[in-house]
Amino acid sequence: MALPPLHSIRVFESVARLGNMAAAAVELHVTTGAVSQQIKALQGSLGVELFEKRGRHLVLTDTGRALQQRVAGALGEIHEAVQAVQSSAKQAPEEIELTLSLPPVEGVTWLATPLFRFMEESRAVKLKVIKATQFNQVDWRKADVAVIYGTPPWPGFWWRLLHGIRMIPVCSPQFLRGSLAIRNAEDLARHRLLHEDNGAQWQHWLAEAGYSGTVASDVYFEDFGMVLQAARDGFGVALSDEIVSARDLDEGRLVQPLSLSVPAVHNYYCVCTEGKRERPEVMAFIDWLMSTTQ
Repeated sequence: MALPPLHSIRVFESVARLGNMAAAAVELHVTTGAVSQQIKALQGSLGVELFEKRGRHLVLTDTGRALQQRVAGALGEIHEAVQAVQSSAKQAPEEIELTLSLPPVEGVTWLATPLFRFMEESRAVKLKVIKATQFNQVDWRKADVAVIYGTPPWPGFWWRLLHGIRMIPVCSPQFLRGSLAIRNAEDLARHRLLHEDNGAQWQHWLAEAGYSGTVASDVYFEDFGMVLQAARDGFGVALSDEIVSARDLDEGRLVQPLSLSVPAVHNYYCVCTEGKRERPEVMAFIDWLMSTTQ
């Protein structure tokens, strides 16, 4: 039996190690579709299934795991052999440099863990992260891809919905007890409403809750991280997302006093210029970003 093309073996090793075709595509500097075709061709030539889908991840089958162990060892030996040959004029492997613009970290905590894992495992990719709160603050001279909390259209740019969110009220556990306990929407009138927009999101939530009264006061913060910190410290009630505030809710720093959730006025989008979208490594990285929310 003829050996499969060595390129497909290299693609298999990358996907097996990273557990994600999009991440492998970024590392190999090709499109996700090209990676998928190589894996299909390899499985076809061998007549076996090497991966199975579990949630957002690809998992090796028993056959795939056995092949991966042999392939990883063989590629390691090849790498050592090449290094030995080039020892007199050693060259660093070509790096792919990408710059990602993100909102303040409090708004994208749901992305932090997979992003750090990607930077740790994708050895050929040098990822730089910069910060921008709004679309018009993104430095597109530097950014290849941006995660933006807002509402399109953005003329001259390509975008895709990354994470559609639903907003829930969150507050300090102290607001579940005592004379100021929050048991229904009317009880919110006795508390400060914390927000990072012009109040539209709270107005939307209150309307969906059927509340038509007025609130005693509200407080505006430009930084969503300050909104959540004020809520943790008992200075008012914020609107957040179950994913964004998952850790705070799990560890008891914040609680959800009322069950109603409503669609957010804005959502998180993955955005890049039309020109940057032509680069295979950029589209592969976008595919990986999208895979983190599926």
